[in-house]
Amino acid sequence: MREIKWVAAGLAALVAVVVLWSAVFIVTETEQVVLTQFGKPVGKPIMTPGLKLKMPFVQTVHAFEKRFLEWDGNPNQIPTKDKRFIWVDSYARWRINDPLLFFQRLHDERGAQSRLDDILDGETRNTIAKHELIDLVRSTNRPFVVAEDIAELSQPEAAERVEFGRDKLTEEVLQNARRRTGDLGIEILDFRIKQINYVDEVRQEVYARMISERKRIAELYRSEGAGEAARIAGEKDRQLRIIESEAYRSAQEVRGKADAQAADIYAAAYNRDPDFYRFLKSMGTLEESFDPDTVLLLSTDSELLRYLGSAK
Repeated sequence: MREIKWVAAGLAALVAVVVLWSAVFIVTETEQVVLTQFGKPVGKPIMTPGLKLKMPFVQTVHAFEKRFLEWDGNPNQIPTKDKRFIWVDSYARWRINDPLLFFQRLHDERGAQSRLDDILDGETRNTIAKHELIDLVRSTNRPFVVAEDIAELSQPEAAERVEFGRDKLTEEVLQNARRRTGDLGIEILDFRIKQINYVDEVRQEVYARMISERKRIAELYRSEGAGEAARIAGEKDRQLRIIESEAYRSAQEVRGKADAQAADIYAAAYNRDPDFYRFLKSMGTLEESFDPDTVLLLSTDSELLRYLGSAK
């Protein structure tokens, strides 16, 4: 009998522990809780952290994140007002500001993410379709900045005037999305466009234009280099002609002086012994008149022989 009492007491204690365990739950600093009974919300949401009580086995705890949550959209192909097809990748930050309404309308974060996909992607598409590409690319009308190495060779085209700019477009998406999420128990805190890119076909055209521009600049460099090379070659030829002219003038002066000195020497020699001088000149003339292989035969009555004989 005593053993039965001990077993009954143990079972009662175990049941009490289970009931107490089922009736107690903890709310952390980062959570907000909605209690449901048979699937329907009961009471107000629990927003403060600590140890809380509920009806065991009947009520269910639904904890939701109190911190900021992330929404990361999928890149979508969207046409702009000026018929430019681009890829747009965006992201947003949101939070649950009314956990009871959030539970009633979306039930959990997965449902919220799915609904945000519809709302934010739709508003992004609608906003971009109403504006031109330049409003997505630029936020101000500041002048283009050109690299110093090509600033003199490539002047940027006149930029289109930005009427709205990316900041105003993202603000427009944010405000429109907030109006559509006001009855969902969530608040969109921020929305940003993470990346904008052309579709593949347009991107290839842009790359081709960039390559063409660089080739044009390279041709300008080449033409300037060819002009500078021609200038240097012309300057070299001019300097060479000047040097050759100066050298020719100097050579002619030296040759003239040498001829004058030779003439003086010849004159002095002629004045000293005119007959001997005439004889040497005659011999020189005779030597130049015949080649080395010529054999000269003179008769005894030859004038040349008599001239040679008289020179003795």
